[in-house]
Amino acid sequence: MAQAYVPGLKVLSRTIIKKERKLPIEGEVLVEKGTIVKAKDVVARAFLPGPVDIINAANKLGIEPKELELFLLKKEGDRVQEGEVIVKYSSFFGLFKQEIRSSLNGTVESISLATGQIILRKDPTAIQVVAFVDGMIEEVIPKTGVIVKTYGTYIQGIFGIGKEKIGKLKVLSPSNTHELVDLSLLDDVQEGEIIVGGSYVSKEFIDKAIQKGVIGIIVGGIDAETLKDILGYEIGVAVTGTEDIPITFVVTEGFGKINMAEKTYDLLNKSNGRSVSISGTTQIRAGVIRPEVIIPYLEEVESIQDIPDQKSEAVLQVGSYVRIIREPYFGKIAVITELIDEPVTIPTESKVRVAKIKILDTNEEIIYPRANIEIIEEK
Repeated sequence: MAQAYVPGLKVLSRTIIKKERKLPIEGEVLVEKGTIVKAKDVVARAFLPGPVDIINAANKLGIEPKELELFLLKKEGDRVQEGEVIVKYSSFFGLFKQEIRSSLNGTVESISLATGQIILRKDPTAIQVVAFVDGMIEEVIPKTGVIVKTYGTYIQGIFGIGKEKIGKLKVLSPSNTHELVDLSLLDDVQEGEIIVGGSYVSKEFIDKAIQKGVIGIIVGGIDAETLKDILGYEIGVAVTGTEDIPITFVVTEGFGKINMAEKTYDLLNKSNGRSVSISGTTQIRAGVIRPEVIIPYLEEVESIQDIPDQKSEAVLQVGSYVRIIREPYFGKIAVITELIDEPVTIPTESKVRVAKIKILDTNEEIIYPRANIEIIEEK
């Protein structure tokens, strides 16, 4: 039987999950290999040097640079607070007075009696990396970060926006076909929860959810126009996941009203009330990155350390279920009916490997490039 290896979209009930947690610059790792961590535990930390403010003090006071030391209230290395007087000048028996105040919270980095300048540096900005999932530190990457190993439910979406969020899962839709449009469904939702819908979520529902303090939404489909309204701009082809918005979205199927896959909904429904970690980061082009949902089930194993790694490759073959990742069928679920061995010329005049697939909701059978489909890995 013909088969091929393609990118896989994972919907896994129980599996080993590893997350690399790295600082953007060198810093300090705060945990050791083998440590058991919670999702919100800080595992690594670094400090970004603060910006500087250069004060031309001698020029402001109208004095010679070498005279500056007579009026200094601070020396190099001293801490300063915003608004604090650092230079106090007086002349003509105190009749004329001038003060120079700090513009920031930080330290006096240098004082030059050659130029008359004072350089203040703002306090460093702390960068912290959290574990993101409950699990065990499997590996420490010196000065950079860690790899966290956990066990549980792992679901990849087809598209997402928003930063990493950690919260409690709350399933609002009674089925995978239900739309989140009735605002009364939010009456019992608590701040910090991540909610689950079925086939669709409306803009009005999202707005109310944000007001209630919801930090994430997992849903089958969403309108592209809704995302544009939330972001204030149209989504391009760049990597998502860094958007400065209060809520993160994981869209499991595609744009528009699309029922969430039954397997996906069932896994989320069974995990209702559990701690969940989500990320909206998406990159569809080279180096594919998918939004993800991770629900640890560590109580089901005696020791996370003893669980062997599970390696699998996504094998495309007749009977495999796939999701289409290009228009005009973006988000559609299909089944492989034939893998055609020889490359075929497509309308763009490129020669590519293709598969014959049947779209499940319409039973339409089409020839489609293999590069434009992803196998749905289920377990």
